[in-house]
Amino acid sequence: MSGVADLPPLREIIAELGLSARKELGQNFLFDLNLTGRIARSAGDLSSSTVVEIGPGPGGLTRALLMAGATDLIVVERDPRVRPALEAIAAVAPGAVRIIEADALEIDVASLSDAPIKIVANLPYNVATPLLTGWLTHPDWPGRFESLTLMFQREVADRICAAPGSKAYGRLSVLCAWKTERRKLFDVSPAAFTPPPKVTSSIVQLVPAKTARAVPLGLFEAVTRAAFGQRRKMLRQSLKATGAPVEAMLAEAGLKGTERAEELTPEQFLDLAEIVGRLRQSFSD
Repeated sequence: MSGVADLPPLREIIAELGLSARKELGQNFLFDLNLTGRIARSAGDLSSSTVVEIGPGPGGLTRALLMAGATDLIVVERDPRVRPALEAIAAVAPGAVRIIEADALEIDVASLSDAPIKIVANLPYNVATPLLTGWLTHPDWPGRFESLTLMFQREVADRICAAPGSKAYGRLSVLCAWKTERRKLFDVSPAAFTPPPKVTSSIVQLVPAKTARAVPLGLFEAVTRAAFGQRRKMLRQSLKATGAPVEAMLAEAGLKGTERAEELTPEQFLDLAEIVGRLRQSFSD
């Protein structure tokens, strides 16, 4: 989009507005045009979807998304200081950008458009995990969610993509494995940001799973919370927190009870959730 390419460099915009990244907002500004372009291209064809960017800041990635072909771009930003920078971008891309000044944790992304939604964002570190879990547990997931291409701290990205038996494997890993097909695309050096964070970041892409078992979310959360809440304990002990008869649960699941949470596959957690539901029902009848 030629109008975007003609905008002043982002550093000039930031200097003109007197902007600095605010730690309490989890802000780290991206200036590297090669990097923002790579992130935007990683999301695939943007022309037929509504693209939602969370926490655009002064608009480094926003510019790249438009240059990569986004024609319906919604940016959700809670910091009013950056609005002039975003409005300058919107002005050179008439009709392509909608600015929503709000806390992303309070926005129902699925309600923003009737088109398929692709979320592409350098997520504020302090709300990245709650945002992701909120989208994956949304009543309309997968619904119109087409893909999520997101930047996290590398530690969080490793948890998202972790396999059973690894140190990073936990509740977030199991949720993502149940709901999505996930992969880490590439790492991002702290030097790409202003100010540079103390950690390396990673880009992760999550696409709704082609087939995901219809297990009640409350049961799934009860089982994973109990198991990983006491992850050093054997399942025979940790699963007592579900309130279901543990020995009956283990027998039906084909487990010894000496296993620990990190040894179970996502499918086994889903099995346990279904079993807990049946056992609770039988005891209430």
